[in-house]
Amino acid sequence: MNKNEILSKLSEIFREELDNEEITLTAETTANDVEEWDSLSHIQLIVAVERAFGIRFTSSEIQTWNNVGEMADSVSAKL
Repeated sequence: MNKNEILSKLSEIFREELDNEEITLTAETTANDVEEWDSLSHIQLIVAVERAFGIRFTSSEIQTWNNVGEMADSVSAKL
């Protein structure tokens, strides 16, 4: 799975979890760019991403993410 495919899947997950079909993610997207993405939904998103890809993140990995691209890189590294 390449990075574009991962970003597409992440967009689907974000739309579902945040209940907003208008969300389109790029590698540079941050929580500040998505109104519904707050600290509580961040945890829900991480759990949904882990389930969708069958992977687990460490808390130290999660803390290093500054944008969706870095999340996608972590997903890619675990596939």
